[in-house]
Amino acid sequence: MSLPPDQARYMDELVAGGGYASASEVVRAGLRALRERDAAVERWLRDEVAPVYDAMQADPGRALDADEVDAAMQAHHAARGA
Repeated sequence: MSLPPDQARYMDELVAGGGYASASEVVRAGLRALRERDAAVERWLRDEVAPVYDAMQADPGRALDADEVDAAMQAHHAARGA
């Protein structure tokens, strides 16, 4: 395996710091984290994005135009800043 110098240094620091026993362990942990992230994205797409897309396809009239979205975002940010 070949890594850019900054990533190799970081891996060495993780091992030297005692958090991992070897470079292989760091790589395995990184792959686990990627798998978990990918699974979370898949769940979000399936559970949140797809139903909204389906609802919009079934009833396009529920969509907001760009000016309505902009106004809602401005109001949201104004409320958070207050």
